[in-house]
Amino acid sequence: MFLDRPESGSKALLIHIQKFDSELATAEELSELVTSAGLVPVGCIASQRRYPHPGTFIGGGKVDEIAVWIKENDCDLIVFGDDLSPTQERNLEQKLDKRVLGRTGLILEIFARRARTHEGKLQVELAQLEHASTRLVRGWTHLDRQRGGSGRGAGASSGLGGAGETQLEADQRMIGDRIKRINGRLAKVRGQREHNRRARTRSDVRSISLAGYTNAGKSTLFNQLCSADVHAEDQLFATLDPTLRRLELPVIGSAVLADTVGFIRQLPHSLVDSFRATLEEVSQADLILHVVDVAAPLRDERIDEVNQVLDEIGAREIPQLLVYNKVDLVGELPRIDRNHRGEPSRVWLSSVTGGGTPLLLEAIAERIGEQVIETSVNVKPEDGRIRAQFFELGAVMREEPCEDGSVQMHLRIEESRLRQIAGWSE
Repeated sequence: MFLDRPESGSKALLIHIQKFDSELATAEELSELVTSAGLVPVGCIASQRRYPHPGTFIGGGKVDEIAVWIKENDCDLIVFGDDLSPTQERNLEQKLDKRVLGRTGLILEIFARRARTHEGKLQVELAQLEHASTRLVRGWTHLDRQRGGSGRGAGASSGLGGAGETQLEADQRMIGDRIKRINGRLAKVRGQREHNRRARTRSDVRSISLAGYTNAGKSTLFNQLCSADVHAEDQLFATLDPTLRRLELPVIGSAVLADTVGFIRQLPHSLVDSFRATLEEVSQADLILHVVDVAAPLRDERIDEVNQVLDEIGAREIPQLLVYNKVDLVGELPRIDRNHRGEPSRVWLSSVTGGGTPLLLEAIAERIGEQVIETSVNVKPEDGRIRAQFFELGAVMREEPCEDGSVQMHLRIEESRLRQIAGWSE
C-alpha cells in the first residue's frame, strides 16, 4: 500500500545532521519527534555537513559508517532529522537495506497518531498522500510490473494488447483520485468555517487565536482561560484538531478563543497546505496570542520559526500579544510588559499554576478594546437587566445610590458596547 507507515515500537537509528547553530536543540528535538511518533530510539549518529550530498544527503563515508552500525546493532528503520529527496531516500534504502524516514515523513506519522476528529484525519491523510505520491518507487521493483490485458476484449483489432498499466501508474491514479475526494470534503469544511466566522462578525464577537511552537503550553493555557478539557500533554503535537470556546473578557464581554496545531522548525509545507482550513482560524483572528515556552533553549529562534509560519498563512500582520509561559520554571513573577505606546506587548504567566492569567485577560481586553471610555450612567430600579449586563462585562468601577432610587454607575467600557446595552443614540 502507498501509505507505508512504520509500526509502533519500531527501533529507530537517528541520523542528526549537525549545523553550525542550534546543534543541541535540534538533536533533542529529533529524539522527541521520534518518541512522539511511537518509535524507540536505539542510537544516534551525527554527521557534520555544510551542504547535502545529492545522492545520499550524507555522503558515501557516512553511509558506510551507518552500514557497520546496523551490522553490529538491531534496528528496524533509520530516521533523519532533515528532509530527504525521494531519490536520496531510495538510494539510502538500497544501500542500507532498511526503511529510511525523513523529517516530513516523521512529522506526518506523529500527526496520523494524534488526529482524533474526522476533519483532522482527512487533513493528515491528504498530507500523507501528497508526500507518498513522490515516493512510490522506493527500493522495490514490483511497482514496474505490468497489469495489462491480452487485448482480446470487445473492439480489439488484434490479439496483441498494449503494455498495460504498471502497478506504479495504478497507485498514482488511486492517490490522485483520493486526493480529489479529500480536497472536496475539506472545501465543505472550509465553507462551514467561513460561514461561522461571518456569523461571529455580524454578532460583533471578537476572535482570538492561540499560536506558538509545539509543546509551548497552548492547550494548558486554553483550558485555564476557558475552563475547558482540551487534551494537553507534555509532548510534541499533543493537539491537532482546532477547538473553539467562549472567553469572557473584562470590559469587552464575550469573545471566541481558538486553540490550533503547534508549529515547529521546518514545518512541512504539505502540512501547512493540508491544515489551511484549520489555520484560517489564526489568519482571520482579531488578535494572536503567541505562546512562548520561556524555559526553552533558544526561545527567540522558536519565536522566529512561528512568525515564519504565520507569514506563510497570511497572518503575519495580525496584532500579536506575546505570552511568556512557564514562568514557574525560571523563577520569574507574572507581569505585563508594555511597548513605547503603553500597550501590553508581553504577558508573563504560568498556565499550569494559573498565576498571571487574570493579567492576560486584562491585556487581551486592552489590546482588542475599541474606544474604551470612563463614564457614569444613571440606572433606574426597573432597569435591573441593564445593571446586570454592566456587571457581567466587568465594566463597573463603582456605583452610588441616588435619592430617587436610581443607581449612578461609574463604568469603564467600550463606547459601542455602552450604546448597545443602554440604547444610546448618536
